[in-house]
Amino acid sequence: MGIEDLCLSRRAALGGAGALVIGLTLPAAGRAQGAAAAAKAAAPIDPNAFVRVGADDVVTVVVKHIEFGQGPYTGLATLVAEELDADWAKVVAEAAPANAAIYGNATLGGIQGTGGSTALASSYLLMRRAGATARAMLVSAAAAQWKVPPTQISVDNGVIRHAKSGREGRFGEFAAAASRLPVPQDVPLKDPSAFRLIGKDHSVRKLDSPAKTNGSAIFTIDIKAPGMLTVVVARPPRFGAKVASFDATAALKVRGVKAVKAISSGVAVYATGMWPAIKARGLLNVQWDDSKAEVRGSEEMIAQYRALAQKSGTVAAKAGDVDAALAAGGDLVEAEYVFPFLAHAPMEPLDGYLEWDGKSALARFGCQMQTIDHAALAQVLGLSPGQVRIETMLAGGSFGRRATANAHLAVELAEAARAIGPGQPIKLVWTREDDIHGGYYRPLMVHRLRGVVKDGQITAWANDIVGQSFAKGTPFEAMMVRNGVDFGMIEGAHQIPYDIAAFRCTVQDDPTPVTTLWWRSVGHTHTGYAVECFVDQLLEKAGKDSVAGRLALMGKAPRAAGVLKAVADLAKWTGPAVANGRARGVAVVESFGSFVAQIAEVSLDENGEPKVHKIWCAVDCGVAVNPDVIRAQAEGGIGYGLGHALYAEVPLVKGAAAVANFNDYRSLRIMEMPEIEVVIVPSAEAPSGIGEPGVPPAAPAVANALARLGKVRPARLPMVRPA
Repeated sequence: MGIEDLCLSRRAALGGAGALVIGLTLPAAGRAQGAAAAAKAAAPIDPNAFVRVGADDVVTVVVKHIEFGQGPYTGLATLVAEELDADWAKVVAEAAPANAAIYGNATLGGIQGTGGSTALASSYLLMRRAGATARAMLVSAAAAQWKVPPTQISVDNGVIRHAKSGREGRFGEFAAAASRLPVPQDVPLKDPSAFRLIGKDHSVRKLDSPAKTNGSAIFTIDIKAPGMLTVVVARPPRFGAKVASFDATAALKVRGVKAVKAISSGVAVYATGMWPAIKARGLLNVQWDDSKAEVRGSEEMIAQYRALAQKSGTVAAKAGDVDAALAAGGDLVEAEYVFPFLAHAPMEPLDGYLEWDGKSALARFGCQMQTIDHAALAQVLGLSPGQVRIETMLAGGSFGRRATANAHLAVELAEAARAIGPGQPIKLVWTREDDIHGGYYRPLMVHRLRGVVKDGQITAWANDIVGQSFAKGTPFEAMMVRNGVDFGMIEGAHQIPYDIAAFRCTVQDDPTPVTTLWWRSVGHTHTGYAVECFVDQLLEKAGKDSVAGRLALMGKAPRAAGVLKAVADLAKWTGPAVANGRARGVAVVESFGSFVAQIAEVSLDENGEPKVHKIWCAVDCGVAVNPDVIRAQAEGGIGYGLGHALYAEVPLVKGAAAVANFNDYRSLRIMEMPEIEVVIVPSAEAPSGIGEPGVPPAAPAVANALARLGKVRPARLPMVRPA
């Protein structure tokens, strides 16, 4: 049987078993070991796509999503271990290779990638089936060896037992025999009442935490290889500019610098280390062609967006006659909200390692979109996809940054390797300044809202949005753009949880050379703020309580109402006013199928700036697989959301970013982190994501609290702006 036959067998199994391929033999490192090694230990259970059980009892869960702190290593391993009845102390996780045929994400159109908080949601049944099938094969192997019926065998914590005979053994004793059995089909899954790991507090430890806390975890930035050169690239200061000419005479005189090459994104400097590379880059004399560059600043762009918002754009959603309702009398309420460019600013900036010998290539980096990056590497290097291998590394955060539709990091990595020639391993590094200066940003957006309160009821709601689509012209356009509307620009604004008889949401796309991208929670980061501030403003005009008034409008949104009631109970809500100069604000946002409500308790410091003391948070993300991870993600999302809402902006001046690093692109500091209390609402719904949904409600909850303190809800973010 050759590789071709194996591939056909896998595809057949995918069709017949709902993508469960456990038990089908795939090429694996273990099979390549020599006879001597094989003699020392029994062969592992059939190496397969999602789970391996070794002779040493170790259960290896192969995870198809990148681990950059959001928890898929632990979450997906929990699903396997639950159905396998494994000993968690023997469970490890490793990154899957790039192979969309096996590891494609159905939510992302079948490509292999991580995004939209889909990692656990897209794997919930798949990984449970993998674990259940492995368990059935181990039980069958034990039953055959003991000559007893499989139905008389139990499995608990990695131990297989036959109570009547008193015989027992661990997984590893049966791994080799199990690997030779046919793969059972339609193995039943556990009833949720039998779960001992899923949904249980403190049932598992995070698999990636020990190595990350003791410093042994290896990230791309840690990679060193014999003869490796470090590469940094001089890129244009303005978006859309190109290299006109350059002089590398001075740069090449720096000790350790080996070469300077032009590539499509700029001028690449190759050196024996990071510091000579950076020093030499600073000595380059580059002339830039700005003829197609963005030369406006943020202020000019905002002024243009404001002007455009005075008229409605393409209708994304509507109900009733909004114009008639706006003209029918009552109290007209108007608001405008302006959102700046934001950088993702992950703790580990972009980087990648590449070995290329002219005939094959190995890339190692924090790869978030394996399918797109894989194709880009192969194309630039002139190889077939089968000649290119990606090893997905742990990544120090992303928040969307590593998932570019144009694979620009992979392209730049491959171009840098190609420019210096085969046989030269390289590590390409973006500094933080490179990343904040070079995009890709959350787009600048403007919302113009109008509503009417008449006889104590909200009778009209119009939201006209202007911004930039980052999906048009990319491989994601077919999935994200419908009838000319980029869903990423209006999600959360075109379907609000409130029953308003006359409702309309429109959008206008104003293209610019500024490179933009999805940013943690994508459109919800601005639509959540605009919607939740505006509904609070309307309820205030109607003289209604922020919680009771929202609940009265949520007749068709029971899960949103559920988290709102839960957070109100958690915070013991009796109204926005509390003692000691503090006030509370509320916000509820659904994103990626998860519902999150937050109440923020806020005061003003001696400078009149917001001081957030506490945030109560209620989460409904369906079945809660790992409660500890959910709470951690909610807490992290709140901190991320607050830092950006309070302090962060990438202002453009004449087309160039005016900030560079954490000193002037400020995040939340540890002493500014508020106390957070999280409650998870019990749910039998299918699991949804939690990596992003904790972010959007934080900012509007704070803004609504500020309004109760007598301040105006900030119409432009960040809330704390330079004087």
